[in-house]
Amino acid sequence: MENIQDKVIVITGASSGMGAVTAQKLAGLGAKVVLAARRKDKLQVLVDELGESVMFVQTDVTLRSDVDRLIARAIQKFGRVDVLWNNAGIMPVSFFEEGHVEEWDKMIDVNIKGVLYGINAVLPHMLERGTGHILATSSIVGKRIFQSSGVYSGTKFAVRAIMETLRDETAGKIKVTTIYPGAVTTELGHDITSPKVAKMAEGMGNFDRLDASAIADAVIYAISQPGNVAINDVTVRPLGSFI
Repeated sequence: MENIQDKVIVITGASSGMGAVTAQKLAGLGAKVVLAARRKDKLQVLVDELGESVMFVQTDVTLRSDVDRLIARAIQKFGRVDVLWNNAGIMPVSFFEEGHVEEWDKMIDVNIKGVLYGINAVLPHMLERGTGHILATSSIVGKRIFQSSGVYSGTKFAVRAIMETLRDETAGKIKVTTIYPGAVTTELGHDITSPKVAKMAEGMGNFDRLDASAIADAVIYAISQPGNVAINDVTVRPLGSFI
């Protein structure tokens, strides 16, 4: 795709799942990709696989200094940032009565503050250049809730509000896109510790999940549009799933 060629694209949460698959596809389309995540070993494997047009910066999105350094390193290496995808997220869902307050704090730090730190780090650069594109991953539960999703949904509703406000404030200057994935086969949710959620999941049985490549294709669709076309929201759900 000609609108992808040579674009400089920064992806957080890039060590696995949707971020990693998207990075692989973007590199194949000729983009320059900057991978960000905490797991340096997984990032190094991706860089070794994808070649010189890809670099990584070990990043904890809960640390503003790390996110600032990520954007600075991308600009230092490639001269600019065309696209930032705030994709990092965690989902240790639980019922309120279980009182998993530390997990609530972690979700707020990663899912909300990580998005805000990304916006803060890259927005002045994009506004100065008069062009740019910021994406963020919300969730289908950023539009609806289910039992045990209270805090996680709260963070994803927050992403929706943040991005809609950013879009309003920067209309005509930069592009803003929110991605709303349904159930996807990724590592998301591997850190769930709630016995009640485990029991609930057993009762739900198997349900359809998307492959991460479906979200990668949606992201590529959004960022490959001509300069005068903005894709504001993309919801991607499995055909046979309730989430």
